[in-house]
Amino acid sequence: MHGGGWWSYISFDESKGKPQVDRELLRRVLSYALPYWRGIVTLLAMIILQALLELIPPLLYRELIDRVLPGREVARLNWLAVAMIGIPIVSGLLGVVERYFSARVGEGIIYDLRQQMYDHLQRMSLRFFTHTKSGEIISRFTNDVVGAQNAITGTLPNIITNLIILVTTLAVMLSIDWRLTVLSVIVLPLFILPARRVGRVLRDIRRRAMEYNADLSSKVNETLGINGALLVKIFGRSEMETARFRQTNEKVRDIGIRRALVGRWFFLGLSIAGALGTALIYWAGGHLVLSEAITIGTIVAFAAYLTRLYGPISSLSNVQVEFVTSMVSFERVFAYLDLPIEIQEKPAAIHLERTTGSLRFENVYFSYMSDEEWQIYQSARESQAEAGEKESDLPVGAITTRRWALEEVSFSIEPGQLVALVGPSGAGKTTISYLIPRLYDPVSGRITLDGVDLRDLALESLMAQIGMVTQETYLFHDTIRANLLFARPEATNSELEAALQAAHLEEVVQTLPDGLDTLVGERGYRLSGGEKQRLSIARVILKNPRLLILDEATSHLDSHSEALIQSALLPLFKGRTSVVIAHRLSTILSADQILVFDQGRLVEQGTHTALLAENGLYAFLFRTQFARVASLETEEAH
Repeated sequence: MHGGGWWSYISFDESKGKPQVDRELLRRVLSYALPYWRGIVTLLAMIILQALLELIPPLLYRELIDRVLPGREVARLNWLAVAMIGIPIVSGLLGVVERYFSARVGEGIIYDLRQQMYDHLQRMSLRFFTHTKSGEIISRFTNDVVGAQNAITGTLPNIITNLIILVTTLAVMLSIDWRLTVLSVIVLPLFILPARRVGRVLRDIRRRAMEYNADLSSKVNETLGINGALLVKIFGRSEMETARFRQTNEKVRDIGIRRALVGRWFFLGLSIAGALGTALIYWAGGHLVLSEAITIGTIVAFAAYLTRLYGPISSLSNVQVEFVTSMVSFERVFAYLDLPIEIQEKPAAIHLERTTGSLRFENVYFSYMSDEEWQIYQSARESQAEAGEKESDLPVGAITTRRWALEEVSFSIEPGQLVALVGPSGAGKTTISYLIPRLYDPVSGRITLDGVDLRDLALESLMAQIGMVTQETYLFHDTIRANLLFARPEATNSELEAALQAAHLEEVVQTLPDGLDTLVGERGYRLSGGEKQRLSIARVILKNPRLLILDEATSHLDSHSEALIQSALLPLFKGRTSVVIAHRLSTILSADQILVFDQGRLVEQGTHTALLAENGLYAFLFRTQFARVASLETEEAH
């Protein structure tokens, strides 16, 4: 049996974690920039050229004040004016080239990160999506990926640019006057020391802001989607949900205000330090000019360089803060990229071209809880039992409070058989339907298709053999045509029409103004419940699988829609192995065998007549549930 599951990582409280910006994290971050090294080299070349060009104007000022104006050199004055105009133009053009390569590298990195994360999450098992809020996933793809991109396209180029400017400026300042240069660097600790403290504070603020934004995205996604909005309106909970949203929104607002104030105080400190350094230079330089140790042009040039010195230092101090906080984005993205793939495909996986449909469960155990989660649940149950609290009050992180959703399950299904799964709610029927297409893997035991363990099959070839009609029909916010083609993209119009006809939906589509190109709306809400189910059946008919898994969910439909759906299912059952979670007596009576589940165990199996004779659980279910349905089905038949 497995130990703690990977899904426990999803609930990790990042605000309590203390991940460090270590060498391994930096190496991993830079690895995303390596494929773009040519663009980065060009970008660095543009940065260096700009930095060198921008060193020239202060020297021109000194030349103008110390030589050209006192000497009345008109020709030299003209050339200085041309240089003062030309240098900014050339520098600006270099900046355009720099921005182009910066954008190219940055957008490439954001593309790679998003694509890698999407590819990775596509391979995650169903367990991941049942344990993770959709708003949290969306937040990783938007806020966190953009934040990670900014670290490479904004923060790292800023560091390099400012370091180059700082080194070259100091070199020129030393060549002009070493005494003023020493005075200039005296105030540097006032820039550097606060940055360390502020960096730690802003890192914590950034992480919490991301968590709050993810919560905000989740609430918007859950309550403003069509299903959530409908639920809120039905139960009249608009005010309650608005209040809950306000609480989260207030947290986002407050953390934003705090972040802005911390940044503002930090910049105030940098401004004061810069003003102090400038005052020192003018004070000391003024005395040197009065004693004729340096010229007026020298102090003017020096003051200009001073701006180029303190600007990069301020930026570098801020870059340190930005860099530390931007690492939070990478940590959050990497947290998803590092999640292990639960449903692995073997390197030499078997590609099944066409299955006969022979299915076998061999001593299968399955649990939605990991060992760690079960122990936590047991401990909570024991402690609350001692306190006299109800078991129903226990916090449970799984679909069922049983240790095993399936326990010691073994059965065989022959090719072409129709098998009905029967049992009370929570018996394990839906779990069976999830294991066959490998949405989950058994904890122990094995499931075989044509004698081959499902874990030895290539996932794509396995899913090509299986068609599922789930209890909750899901349709994309797209056209009827697009929803059908999702099953088989190469299908022709005649094949689409044949599938619709088999699902008794052709006449409905013909009455729509845009026919096959009619938008079905969010989750198909522009169609009725019966029409959505028949469209999902048409989609599976178009796929033409050898193995069909069906969850009969027709009890909430009117009699006419039920009759049409039952008629649409007939072509699905022919010539293929069918596993049906049965709710209708007609399906059960036509089944080649019935599997009866209770508490995760297969307790009975056989035909309808044989199981009634046993007078066990099936006979009880028949008397209490299916007998009531039988009279309704008889009425529908007439």
